[in-house]
Amino acid sequence: MNKYRSTALFLIVVPLAFNVAFFALGGAFEYPDILRQPTADILQKFSAGGSSLVALWYAFALTALLSVPLALLLQSVFEDEHPQLARAAGVIGVLAGLVQTLGLFRWVFLVPTLAATVADPAATPGLRDAAMIAFESAHQYLGVAVGEHLGYFFTGTWTILLSVMMFRSRWFNRGLGIVGISAAIGIMVGLLEPAGVEFAGLVNALSYIVWSVWLVTAGLLLFRRSAS
Repeated sequence: MNKYRSTALFLIVVPLAFNVAFFALGGAFEYPDILRQPTADILQKFSAGGSSLVALWYAFALTALLSVPLALLLQSVFEDEHPQLARAAGVIGVLAGLVQTLGLFRWVFLVPTLAATVADPAATPGLRDAAMIAFESAHQYLGVAVGEHLGYFFTGTWTILLSVMMFRSRWFNRGLGIVGISAAIGIMVGLLEPAGVEFAGLVNALSYIVWSVWLVTAGLLLFRRSAS
């Protein structure tokens, strides 16, 4: 399989896997709405989910990690036409995948211990309080700051760079570039959510849906044109 078909396959599989895992977490854990609940309720629900919920979070984190090889494959596709932009996009795309993976892995390697502590009937009130404080700290730093804030910034920037290259590429077209830039701007609106902008979360969520469709469409287009 040549690099064009491999890239096309990743463009289709990565967003589909991401959305399947995301909606599965919504059904099993009420994610992301659960994050607006009190910390004790989040940890109790997480503990009730057991090992299957941890496995689901692991799968979700892996879908973010798949963005790393996708970024490198897309770099190789664009490198002949736009060498400097392609290299910049490759670096930004790898960073986007890594920061999101780092944020999500807290649910696999940190939260299970904290949830078990809160659910342990033998734990003292002080120990439970410490576990909840640790969760809130990790959530704000690894989740909000690293996984979301940096994730939105790098993902949006990567998408804009790819979209600009699509404007003058034999593999894609101007219309796809316009959609990509629009999705990227919407994703980066999510950066305003910590500042209290109420509509930022909704715009970000809808833009990720558009972004996913954009990636799949790019994959189908690349597969068709590389086969001709």
